[in-house]
Amino acid sequence: MSTLRIGAAVSVRYRPRPLLVGTAALLIALAVGVLALGSGDYPMSPADVLRTLTGGGSPAEDFIVNELRLPRVVTALLVGAALALAGALFQSLVRNPLGSPDILGFTQGAGAGALLVVLAGGSSLALAGGAIAGGIATGAAIYALAWRQGLHGSRLVLVGIGTAAVLTGVNGYLLTRTQLMDAARAMLWLTGSLDGRGWRDAVPLLIALAVIGPAVLLGAGRALRMLEMGDDAASGLGIRVERVRLALLATAVLLASLAAAAAGPVNFVALTAPQLARRLTRAPGPNLLAAMCTGAALLVTADFIAQRALTGHQLPVGVVTGVLGGGYLVWLLATERRAGRM
Repeated sequence: MSTLRIGAAVSVRYRPRPLLVGTAALLIALAVGVLALGSGDYPMSPADVLRTLTGGGSPAEDFIVNELRLPRVVTALLVGAALALAGALFQSLVRNPLGSPDILGFTQGAGAGALLVVLAGGSSLALAGGAIAGGIATGAAIYALAWRQGLHGSRLVLVGIGTAAVLTGVNGYLLTRTQLMDAARAMLWLTGSLDGRGWRDAVPLLIALAVIGPAVLLGAGRALRMLEMGDDAASGLGIRVERVRLALLATAVLLASLAAAAAGPVNFVALTAPQLARRLTRAPGPNLLAAMCTGAALLVTADFIAQRALTGHQLPVGVVTGVLGGGYLVWLLATERRAGRM
């Protein structure tokens, strides 16, 4: 642990390796974002992209970069960071690497809310609102079902997996009740896609991360480290266990729901990014900042691959994260079994 002193009154304690990992992941995310901004039917060099971003491009370049491509890249960075932060919170609270919104049913709940809006003929804005409402309602239901004189991590995981299975069936039924065109639109959204995303999708998530992110990074790290040691140890060290757990669970559910509203239920980023950050930093605890930067790098890279993997055809980003994340989940389960933790 190192200490950065600013004058005589302010000092900040930090760990060098997690800070280095987070910085490296952020630079990778920004570099891939610049490549994505310069790719497409109107290719541009990274130097031209940076010149246009700083106001030096032609009107055509300004329109292509700032109006057409930048909202999608910014949405990818924000959704990846939000999912990773939500996943890091869940995994620390339940003390289980399988704790993520897509495994515990929160993204399926957001999907159910969005499908109900589609059935009602709602607009894209209403669909986003339905996703947020569905995710929050699912979080409340899982919390109520898992509560029994306190909230145990394993019980929350089991209730969440069961809820995810039920909601997957409900979503399948709702799809059969929609019109053909609406069903195609809903399936694309349920896969997770950044196609056509604009500032209206990015701005709510940007505001949420600007408010929630610093509060969680600066205020929740110690509590999460204490909770990872067990409820009795955390309580003995002065943590109000149930109150802190409920507040952080609500925060994680809100982040996952907002991410789903912006890009659909993109799977496996919330599961993978915190674990990658933990392994790269080799540090105990939730590693929230490193996880956020890793999540942003993962999703913007996955979206870049989704746009370029097949010539003349773009894949939904959820297809790429599903393929990569599914392989990671199999590896994680095998590792946990060899270690005797399951």
